[in-house]
Amino acid sequence: MKGYKKYFGKKIVWFLITLVCAIILNFILPRLMPANPVATITGKLVGGTTDAAIVQQTYEQYMREFGLDKSMPEQFLIYVKNLLHGDLGVSFSQYPKRVSEIISSSVGWTIALQLPAILVGWILGNVLGALAAYIKKGFDKVLLPVSLFMSNIPAFAMAVILLVVFAVNLKVAPLAGGYNYDMIPNLSWPFVWSVITHYQLPFWSIVLVSIGGQAIGMRSMSIYELNADYVKYARFLGIKDRKIVGYVFRNAMLPQVTGLAMSIGTMMGGALVAETIFSYPGLGTTLMKGVTSADYPLISGSTLVTTLMVLVITFVLDIIYGFIDPRVKAATIE
Repeated sequence: MKGYKKYFGKKIVWFLITLVCAIILNFILPRLMPANPVATITGKLVGGTTDAAIVQQTYEQYMREFGLDKSMPEQFLIYVKNLLHGDLGVSFSQYPKRVSEIISSSVGWTIALQLPAILVGWILGNVLGALAAYIKKGFDKVLLPVSLFMSNIPAFAMAVILLVVFAVNLKVAPLAGGYNYDMIPNLSWPFVWSVITHYQLPFWSIVLVSIGGQAIGMRSMSIYELNADYVKYARFLGIKDRKIVGYVFRNAMLPQVTGLAMSIGTMMGGALVAETIFSYPGLGTTLMKGVTSADYPLISGSTLVTTLMVLVITFVLDIIYGFIDPRVKAATIE
């Protein structure tokens, strides 16, 4: 038990250190951008005005409103204080909307798109990889090159291919958006059907890219485990092959579970490519809008959500591994 406390204590300390570093970087990095968001906003509001005094007054007003007239350390202290109260600040580009409101309206779209796609790709990839390792012969000869080809296609390329083939050429899927632009979100069947049709291309672009890598990883781990000494010894003892294969694939799944957890943790960031190409109204598109408009609070809020998901998933995974992986248990007892 003492070994477990030491193991979990280290994980908690590293979690807190990483979280503090992430908060600092999420604050500093957007503010290193050369763009001046207040100047952009001022230009839009007083466009065509020749009175320099009005322009200067408007500029100073928004500098005070956004707290950019204060020194960097003061801004950081205010940022941390607001974070402790769950306040991510006010968006510059969508003023006076709050960042938390913008993110909450887009994160649901990202989760609904990414989570099922990651799970489907992970399940299909692992099933195909396990079958390739166990059956071999012609199945493996076909699956391996196909998986290698699929895993090397960049996410943006797969998205563009599906967009050109099915939306532009065949015209069987919408070009962009999460639903028809002339619709107002509601629970009616026409709206739900519109969401489903817009969902297909982004969903399959993520699934197809992830299947190849998962299949290769599972195939390699399964082959390694099938040739391990404990498998040979078990077969020598006359243990049924079905039971041995169960243990083999359970051991081979451990690294794959790690990959799944990390994929879920980073799905907010991974949403950027698919959502940008298909103009899907998720967090990836929100982050892109924040970057293009130098919206510091929106960038910080979006990246902080992604960072927190990665940290939490990694931390939970480490805790689970401490209980289920015998090698971790042995390390904690030493």
